[in-house]
Amino acid sequence: MSLDLTWRFARLHQLVRRAWGSIALRGWKGTFRRAMEQLRLHDQGGKAAMATHDADDLQNASALHGHRRILAVDAMVPNPARDSGSLRLCMMLRLLQQDGWRVDLLSDDGRVTAADVSRLRAYGIHLHQGSVMAWLRQHGTTLDAVLLCRLSVAAQYLAPARRLAPKAMCIFDTVDLHFLREQRAAEISGSRRMQRQSTASRRQELALIRASDLSFVVSPFELEILRKELPDSRVELLSNIHEIHGRGLSFSERRDLLFVGGFGHPPNDDAVHWFVAEILPLLREHDPSMRLHIAGDITPQARHTLAQPGVEIHGRVDDLSSLMNHCKVSVAPLRFGAGVKGKVNMAMSYGLPVVVTPIAAEGMHLIDGNDALIAATAADFADAVWRLYRDEGLWMRLSDEGMANVQRHFSPEVALQILRKALPANTRTGDVATSSAAHSKP
Repeated sequence: MSLDLTWRFARLHQLVRRAWGSIALRGWKGTFRRAMEQLRLHDQGGKAAMATHDADDLQNASALHGHRRILAVDAMVPNPARDSGSLRLCMMLRLLQQDGWRVDLLSDDGRVTAADVSRLRAYGIHLHQGSVMAWLRQHGTTLDAVLLCRLSVAAQYLAPARRLAPKAMCIFDTVDLHFLREQRAAEISGSRRMQRQSTASRRQELALIRASDLSFVVSPFELEILRKELPDSRVELLSNIHEIHGRGLSFSERRDLLFVGGFGHPPNDDAVHWFVAEILPLLREHDPSMRLHIAGDITPQARHTLAQPGVEIHGRVDDLSSLMNHCKVSVAPLRFGAGVKGKVNMAMSYGLPVVVTPIAAEGMHLIDGNDALIAATAADFADAVWRLYRDEGLWMRLSDEGMANVQRHFSPEVALQILRKALPANTRTGDVATSSAAHSKP
């Protein structure tokens, strides 16, 4: 079977897999609404100018003198204002660029706007539009590494990357373990269909990790799972990457609660609905003026069901600093999911204390009462929020320790050390390891 035909079968399989996964989580009606929403967003964004860096692309090895070259492929163009995974990928690629790599990026869905190009150029990333397969055929032999982000992308392009980029290290960035997230969703929902989906994802995800030269996970919990399951595979921990923004307003100048997260990610949708239905009413018994601010992409259906007193929906917010500096408590009431929670990292990077569930705390190196409050039930979660909301001493301790947590475990400096250890040393003529760019802070 030809390489193109093999890829087309793999692509079709992933499209079917994603459709069944959505049906298992959202049902047929929810999946249809989700598809219509995605088409609407595509129509709005897709009409922008499609300028890319292809005009100044480096066409030959001599133009790459002194640079290692990496191609990153994600499901869509990353946007740090949209989701945690996008922020992590952009920070990762920015660090590589500053460490002497030539960084190219393609999106599997092929949707690229002028705003995307401009935004990623600021990170030093060369964004291209068009077919991943065609790009690999033209440039694959110039690559030192290929980074495939998420299960759906790695399943399609790992085998072609082996053939078309024969010198490249093939890296599978799991972002989070899909099978773990789906397994937990099945446990919450009781869905047999979702349980079957998680079993199939587990089989495929483990096979891709075996076949890759290197795989990244974001959580120590996930790293431990894979080291037990696949002791002969190379798996490294590369978690979220956040700079410390620092605390803005004081305790007394703040009020209200904040949740950050896009509703296209099912754990976020479930978390907010649970919080609004079962936790917020308990809090508003204490303080009827308390509000929950929701920031992130939200579907019209969710906006309608959540519209009630005490809930303020902002939608996507490109700059979260105002909300981070004016709200008193950040909440992450996740009941299922996997990976490490960027919403928690980001709040702590602003010195905004967090109340989280055990699922949201997973992989975050959090200690209850020291750098966060952790609660599992609706009543306990409400009690924790209310205690933090009134206790300035506790608030200040969690604020300080939260920022220290991010610096220790999720800073750009920590991530750069991991990347330098994991990726291939310079193989081209010229040594960039001692360049000033290699040591500059992102």
